[in-house]
Amino acid sequence: MARLTAIGGVLCGGLMVTQAAMATEPATSPPAARSSVLAASGTGSGLVEELGSSRTAGSWIADDGRPVVAVTDEEAAAEVKQAGARAKMVEYSGEDLRSATEALRSAPRVSGTSWAIDPASNEVVVRADSTVSAKDWKKLTDLAEEIGGSVRMERTEGAYTMRLNGAQPIFGTGGRCSIGFNVTDGENEFMLTAGHCGPAGSVWFADNQGQQEIGRTIESNFPGGDFSLVQYLQDAPSNSSNVVSVGDGRGVRITSVGAAAVGQRVFRSGSTSGFRNGEVTGLDATVNYPEGTVSGLIETTVCAEPGDSGGPLFSEGVALGVTSGGNGDCSQGGTTFFQPLTEALEELDVQLTGLPQAAQPTASAGAADAGSQGAAAPGTVQPGAVESVEGSGAFSDILDRLADPRNVGPGLLVIAGSMVALAATRFIRTEQDRAAYRRQYSQSWS
Repeated sequence: MARLTAIGGVLCGGLMVTQAAMATEPATSPPAARSSVLAASGTGSGLVEELGSSRTAGSWIADDGRPVVAVTDEEAAAEVKQAGARAKMVEYSGEDLRSATEALRSAPRVSGTSWAIDPASNEVVVRADSTVSAKDWKKLTDLAEEIGGSVRMERTEGAYTMRLNGAQPIFGTGGRCSIGFNVTDGENEFMLTAGHCGPAGSVWFADNQGQQEIGRTIESNFPGGDFSLVQYLQDAPSNSSNVVSVGDGRGVRITSVGAAAVGQRVFRSGSTSGFRNGEVTGLDATVNYPEGTVSGLIETTVCAEPGDSGGPLFSEGVALGVTSGGNGDCSQGGTTFFQPLTEALEELDVQLTGLPQAAQPTASAGAADAGSQGAAAPGTVQPGAVESVEGSGAFSDILDRLADPRNVGPGLLVIAGSMVALAATRFIRTEQDRAAYRRQYSQSWS
């Protein structure tokens, strides 16, 4: 009877393991409908484009999720309100702010500086890191005074660097970078990453021993921009569905491509610091790295560290850019800049893999979506639909779940206990048989 009970326990434990594995299949959220935050971004940028840079000075997303457009006249303000957005009267137009950035760009280059247009404050914010000398800082300050009140000067801690780690090469011989997005020209498959990771002809590996080659850079833009195209080898694994890894075997499915907006909550993933989030603080930013100047970047409060270069920037499943560089780290915080994805895709003449044509770049799409202004605050925005990225196919998924002790632990404990009980009953039965034999043997000689 004890043996039958132990065998029953083994069978019961096996059923528990199987049921746990099947019941814990990662839930995959379907692609969400266009959120109110993205709609707000499209509405604001659409109004700026419609009214023109002489009457507006950019747009951003307010804390309550509504789009705000900076305007320079009352008629423009009325049109903005009629479209369902909020208007803010400002002193400087978009043309004035862009003129200020051109004046800064035409001045002698100072490594360790950056500037970006902040539409919320109606200023061009110039920052200088700790490497900028007092002499160069004074020159910049004098230039800002010449330009006028549209420029604000700030000192920042740390140093602007490209997020490349030359000490631990994982992909390229020039250092470690991160894959941004998978793209295609309709015939071949590529990965899109940062341009500073390596020039055309760079060889990329999947391991730090340089044994498993996965592709080669065929086109690179740096300085000026910061993006490059790496063609996969024929037998190299690639992710045609564009699921961005965020750690713990999970990923965010990319469903479309878009442009970032000031005030938007954004997320990024990198091979060094993993999954992080922050807020867009400026657009059309210029950074004077020691290696060269890059313009047209997205400025954010997201942290990054060496090795994160090229990693993806996204929000709510919408691809926005790839990591360029910045200052600080993920312990103290800092500023990180990203190459806008729409511009890179257009110049390289490629599109994200696994997306329908309608989901490809839409820089100002949604300008007509003024009716969908049900405000969702940027702080409540999620990265997108999260799903499993480990394994391929149902069989691999089941194996992954079977290997997870959190799923199958109770069943395994039942099996282990039953096996111990089975071994114990076997041992007891054997000893009983031996005792009976000794008794019978001794009686035959008595």
